[in-house]
Amino acid sequence: MRVALLVNAAAGRGRARSLATAVGDRLAGAGADVVPLVAGDRASAEVAVAGVRDGVAAVLVLGGDGVVHAAVQGLAGSATPLAVLPAGTGNDLALALGVPADPLAALDAALHDLATGGGRPLDLVRSSSAAGERWWATVLCCGLDSAVSDRVNRLRWPRGPRRYDVAIAVELARLRPRSVRLTLDGVSTDHEVTLVAVGNTPFYGGGLRICPDADPADGLLDVTVVGAVGRLELVRTRPRLADGTHVTHPAVRVLRGREVLLDSPEPLTTWADGEPVGPVPVRSVVVPGALTVLGAGRR
Repeated sequence: MRVALLVNAAAGRGRARSLATAVGDRLAGAGADVVPLVAGDRASAEVAVAGVRDGVAAVLVLGGDGVVHAAVQGLAGSATPLAVLPAGTGNDLALALGVPADPLAALDAALHDLATGGGRPLDLVRSSSAAGERWWATVLCCGLDSAVSDRVNRLRWPRGPRRYDVAIAVELARLRPRSVRLTLDGVSTDHEVTLVAVGNTPFYGGGLRICPDADPADGLLDVTVVGAVGRLELVRTRPRLADGTHVTHPAVRVLRGREVLLDSPEPLTTWADGEPVGPVPVRSVVVPGALTVLGAGRR
């Protein structure tokens, strides 16, 4: 059994690095021939995965949603399955798939599926913009959340989680509704929004249920549209994201479709899986069963 192992050593503030040896030992004990993938950044990770996918039984990814996003670029549409060994700070895809939270337990579940011919089909989403084409698995966001991500990307201080705190504070101070045209399966509607989230799975931001009923095996996208709300109301409602009850708020609408086009007269950006996708207009199309995942449904 020949498998590829991609490790983001920095994931989880070094947690993935500390687990890499144990994962390698567990694979050796299972008789696996391991192809280590060395990648210094997202682009090289994508190339590395695409380069080995046709010669391995599976690609195992030890890290968070960012490195999984990179692996998805190389695996989408292929017959080679993906195993997520969650060791990042968010692990939203692993949570949505029911992959065990412990990376070694996730590895055991993936090896069991490999040995028995198991695995689960996963819908992926293909988005296209002026920046090119990206595949993603969890949630694409536009509006306040993407503005926060843009600002985090620009900040050089402080480091760590405090950077997100600063970015959120700045963007909340600048909060205003954004004009967005949403075209869902060819039908266009105009909205004044705080944010729009297009979900293949329910979770983003480390376990927040922004699209609580999204199912990555139904061939549909759930679109959560949060209309114009003030700062205080937004802060008051945000805790409801943890259990998904925000969708009952009068300012929130949930729509569904197979193809979503986001556009705006303003220079808005989009992010998916916590990674940049591109500026609007962005067209996103769900591709049913575009990837097989191992070890799902064991949490």
